[in-house]
Amino acid sequence: MVTGRAEVNIKPWRTLIKELEEGNRRVKWRDREPYAYWKGNPWVSDSRSDLMRCNVSKHHDWNARLYALNWDGEKRQGYKNSNLASQCKFVMACRYKIFVEGRAWSVSNKYILACDSPALFVSTHFHDFFSRGLMPGLHYWPIREDDKCSSIKFAVDWGNKHREEAEAMGRAGSSHMKEEVKMEYVYDYMLHLLIQYAKLLRYKPTVPEKATEFCLESLACPATGIVKKLLMESMEKWTEEAEPCRIPPPFNPEELREIMERKANVLKQIESWEKKKGSQMRKQI
Repeated sequence: MVTGRAEVNIKPWRTLIKELEEGNRRVKWRDREPYAYWKGNPWVSDSRSDLMRCNVSKHHDWNARLYALNWDGEKRQGYKNSNLASQCKFVMACRYKIFVEGRAWSVSNKYILACDSPALFVSTHFHDFFSRGLMPGLHYWPIREDDKCSSIKFAVDWGNKHREEAEAMGRAGSSHMKEEVKMEYVYDYMLHLLIQYAKLLRYKPTVPEKATEFCLESLACPATGIVKKLLMESMEKWTEEAEPCRIPPPFNPEELREIMERKANVLKQIESWEKKKGSQMRKQI
């Protein structure tokens, strides 16, 4: 996130978020195509492979527009078709963005959330450092893992029918990423995390006699190509004079229970809407 990902040409977060904001301004949400969009590597997990069944075909239109991405091929072609900012600014940008995990935790959720589009989150099993702060129905729309196609179609139909609510959800997710996951807070979080880990140590760390000191130059100077470009681009130009932010105290059991109940109630409400819609459709057949 700090330095980006050179192996797939993803720019540092501070740079990329500005490009995503530019794309959001260029194509307004209501002017985007009324479908759900996903582009990625479908071969890394069963869940992603299963998602590809929801693509438009001669027989079904689940309101999803899905594209397989081969990163090895992209690398050979100079990453012409994998610019993350393009998902927001091109004319064919879609109103909704799908997030589905790969082999494990995936970094793509923050890019998807930052696009001013309602993020459709297929049920997740892994957490990013910020994901527990997201609320279904406010920052994203939950998608059932065991019935992705019907769930995606319902979400898109609902959003196109309730455009003000859907647009507000997209803005809430995007604002959360821009304001709550800005790099200043990320660095503060890293500091507090390291401090807490240090408290668990049962020994006093010492510098070995033959240790080699790493500094900015020793990291960036030997690098070449895109690796060096992203390292230099992500380099901080000054030190922060202000004290790091204070981490709020942990939730007490009652507060935590209230948050979990709110999330559970939203999930149950949306699932009941989906079941009701499915029942109505079966009666019409």
